[in-house]
Parts: sequence; C-alpha cells; structure tokens
Amino acid sequence: MNHQTILVLDFGGQYNQLIARRVRECAVYCEVLPHKTPLAEIAAKKPIGIIFTGGPNSVYEAASPKVDPAIFSLGIPVLGICYGVQLMAYTLGGHVVSPDSREYGKTVTHFDTASPLFQGLPATGITWMSHTDYIDRLPEGFVSVAHTDACPTAAMQDLSRRLFGIQFHPEVLHTENGVAMLRNFLYRVCGAKGDWTMGGYAESTIASLREKIGDGKVLLGLSGGVDSSVAAALLSQAVGSQLTCIFVDHGLMRKNEGDEVEEAFRGRDLQFIRVDASQQFLQKLQGVRDPERKRKIIGEEFIRVFEAEAKKLGQVDFLAQGTIYPDVIESGAGEAATIKSHHNVGGLPDHVEFKEIIEPLRLLFKDETRALGRELGLPEYLVNRQPFPGPGLAVRIIGEITPEKVAILQEADWIFREEIQKAGLSNQVHQYFAVLTDLHSVGVMGDGRTYDYTLGLRGVTTTDFMTADWARIPYEVLDLVSRRIVNEVRGINRIVYDITSKPPATIEWE
Repeated sequence: MNHQTILVLDFGGQYNQLIARRVRECAVYCEVLPHKTPLAEIAAKKPIGIIFTGGPNSVYEAASPKVDPAIFSLGIPVLGICYGVQLMAYTLGGHVVSPDSREYGKTVTHFDTASPLFQGLPATGITWMSHTDYIDRLPEGFVSVAHTDACPTAAMQDLSRRLFGIQFHPEVLHTENGVAMLRNFLYRVCGAKGDWTMGGYAESTIASLREKIGDGKVLLGLSGGVDSSVAAALLSQAVGSQLTCIFVDHGLMRKNEGDEVEEAFRGRDLQFIRVDASQQFLQKLQGVRDPERKRKIIGEEFIRVFEAEAKKLGQVDFLAQGTIYPDVIESGAGEAATIKSHHNVGGLPDHVEFKEIIEPLRLLFKDETRALGRELGLPEYLVNRQPFPGPGLAVRIIGEITPEKVAILQEADWIFREEIQKAGLSNQVHQYFAVLTDLHSVGVMGDGRTYDYTLGLRGVTTTDFMTADWARIPYEVLDLVSRRIVNEVRGINRIVYDITSKPPATIEWE
C-alpha cells in the first residue's frame, strides 16, 4: 500500500501507543520507532511528519534520551508532546527548568487560534497536563502559542521550519479537542491526504501474502476470536486452500465455544481441523499457579500440537498467527516494559519446526482489526466477538487449574455474558467476563454453612484496549447476575465486581 507515513519516536511515555492510534483515527498511517532510530533510517521512510512522544525523564539530565539535532534540519514537520516539546526546546537552544509549581491533570489552557495547531478551535479549553518541568526560555525562532496560569509555554511553534510542540497530552480523551489538534498538525502542517484505509490495507496485505507464501502451505491456529478469525479470512483470500486452520480445543474455552467456532468456518475456502487436546493441556498445567508459567506452558503446547498436525499434513512452510499491535507492545517491544507474555508473542519456545512465522495483523489495533474483518466480509457476530486471551480460562482462573474449576467458571461466565446481552449492554460494555479467584469465603445457604469460591466480574469500556475504564453496569443487572450464579453454579457463594481501570490494572487479571 503506497500510503503517507507519520513516524512516532518513542521516548518511553505511557501514552505513546495511544498517540499512534489517534493518528490512524485521522486516516493517516503511522509507525512507532525507538528514539534511537538512526537519522538515515528515519529519512529513508520518507515521513510526511514526525511526532516526539512524552517520557518520564528530565531533558537536562545527562542520562535522559536525546535525539540527533539534525532531525530538525530534514525539512520534515515535527510535533513534540510533553517531554517531546521540552526535548525540542532544549536541543535547539531553549531552557527547561523544574519550577516550584507542577501541573498534573485537567488544566484550563489558553490558545492562540492563529496557530495551525489550533485553527478552528476554541481559544480556551481543558487539557491534560502531566509534567514537572517546563520551558522558561524559548529557542530562537519560536513563539509561545498557548499558556496556562502556571505554564508560560503550553505550546510553541517555529512556522518557518514547521516545528511545533505542546506541553499537554492531546491524545487522551481528557484533553478537549485533542484529536482535532493532532488532525490540524497532520492535515494543515504535514499535508496529509487521509489515505490509510482498511480497504487499502486488505488489498496490499493480500498481495504481499501471495508474493511471500507463493505455493507454500500455511498453518494457522484458529481460536475463533476476532484476531485469529480476521487473520484466517485474510489468508484465505490470499492463498485459499493452501491455508489449514487448526482449532485447538485446550479444554479452557468458554461454554459451547468449540462448536460455535467450528460452525462459523464451515464451508469457507480453507481447510479446518479441530483437535481435542484438553487432557494434554490440563495435565501440563497441573499444580502450576504462576500466570507467566501458565502462558509459557500453553504457548509451547500450542506449538507442539501444531507441529504434530503439520507432520500429518506433510510439508508446512509457514505458521500464521493473529498477533495484533497491543500484543506486541504489551510483550515488551521497543521502549515498552513487558506487561505480560502472550502465547503468540512472548511465549514461543526456542525451536519451532516451520520456515517462518507470519503475523499479518501485527500493525493493527483491535478496532482496526474489526474494521478489516468487516472489509473481508466476516459476519458481524464474529467481528464483534468478545475478546478472549490465547491461554483461555487458564488466565481467568487464579491459582492452579483443575477440571472442576474450569467447569465452574464456564457456567458462571456464560450466565454473566448472557445477562449482559439480554440487558442490551453488549455494545456498550466492550469486554466482560468472569474470573474465578483462589479465595474461599464463608457463606450461608438455607440453614447450612458454605465455604466456597469468590467469583470476580469484570467489565470495561475502551476504544483501543490500550487503556480502559471500568464499565458502569446497572446495579439491577449485576444483582440478577449475582443471584443467578450463586443459585445455579455450585461452588460459588460470593460475587465481586472489579472497578479498576487500565492503567493501573490490566483488563485481564493474570
């Protein structure tokens, strides 16, 4: 796909991937690169603009991340955000200090609407500040185009060189008109045409897959979730019957899910194989409590099952996976810290008997993956399927995995999901599921004492799954779910609801 590109240079801030997501929302393709990326590599990508992200450091510290000053002489527009604007100012001869007052959270900000960044927007608005340092002397050629009561340079620009910087975070929803400001940079400053579409991505990716795979055979682990389903549809259109999809039932699926997955792909132009490996997985997980160890075990068993099935098929050249961008980021790519290992990213064993691994979705966010699925003609019920982790219920059961625990959680989770759908909330609550904790508590049923499991319910709202807010599910729905689970599922006597957002929590509990 011959599209325009924005480069996002990562300086270690917590919202860096969200910046990339917002750029793509504006129909402009972008890539996130480490701040250490050589200047020649940056120039070779021919970006129409560059964005410096935030970061936790102070620019005047010797060990803080820096940038080659020559980047400002490439003639490419640059936008610095938070640490990025301070780095721009510091590198170009300005001065950055740590004042007595600091700004965190929602802040009233005043804008010069003559600036290309703020044209067409209100002169005053709320921005999300998160900084200790600020710019007290501008570099030569720059002027301040926004300020707050505590920060004299909430934004700056050098129009002649098309260099811009903002102290606040436009990418977060707390900043009023933040996405509009980014859009102004992209279209008014960088000259973006808005050529990033899922139709174009599908077309170019299918063509590149055909070229790469040739007449080779491809094996895909199909879970029935959105990511693997879209990957299957994409590969099916690219290479047809050269694709074999193996659905591995590891005994940790949601209730009735195996049958639903098999039915969804019946009659499609691909080879579908269902493997019941539940005993194999549960035996390997026996006695294991650590969540990372669970993921590693499941990842390795997946590969071993694939290898065994591949041998039955004859020569298989490629292993395909539905890895998406958040999987890559949260598994420690680039400047990001490792949040968790995914079986299809961080949990692969060292020895894999395939020529190469193909991940056609690894540049896409979750909502982009759904949009691609619609573009490929997948049914809406599959495109909007509830996200489900590769390790399945293994990471929704705290502590050791047993067949009894799996059965309990399957029934409880089914009830929760059923009532959310009956209440018409499935489009408002973007992910919802049950977690079987390892905690027992005292209860009373009838005239008898119980000492059973505590079940956690989790519901979140999100646009990109990089951040999420806990869902405000109506009390009457939670009450009905609680009563049904306690009455219908043996082994549970207490229900709790998780009201923690991401961050600081992750969406999953393990």
